[in-house]
Amino acid sequence: MSEGEKKGQPFIPFRWETLARKNVLAGLLFIGVAVIGLWVSRHYPIGTALRMGTGYVPRLLLWILLVLGGVVLLQGLREARAHSETDGERTSILRPIVFVTLSLVAFALAIERLGLVISIVLLIGIGSLASRESKPLETLLTAAVLLAFSVAIFIVGLGLTMPVWPEW
Repeated sequence: MSEGEKKGQPFIPFRWETLARKNVLAGLLFIGVAVIGLWVSRHYPIGTALRMGTGYVPRLLLWILLVLGGVVLLQGLREARAHSETDGERTSILRPIVFVTLSLVAFALAIERLGLVISIVLLIGIGSLASRESKPLETLLTAAVLLAFSVAIFIVGLGLTMPVWPEW
């Protein structure tokens, strides 16, 4: 007999609370984005490793995202089974969704007018509000590392012409 049946509750093999776990939702999101991306890019020419087509890198990254989503999903399901939410405190499920979405929208609206530096600070700053455990120093370090990688990859490496600072 299961724990629920011992206490007089019927055995329910699937609990909706399992879907509310962060890792389960993140894994499902990664898998969903990867599947949609793979479907949209199904007609892109892939080419070979030496002569890459326009679909080579995006499809490779989408397959990596699909595998990563599966790993995160399985980890979340395993944690859900091992750890039942016994304490009465529940974090709001909308908080991360709202703040991560807002951070992406703020970045998209700010990148052309405010430049890369301020846009990344906005992205990380607003996104950090999604977690109650984020610390200001960690947020600043994350923004600095992301900014360094972005400048190295997009401006130095790829030679893209995008403003780094605001053009006032």
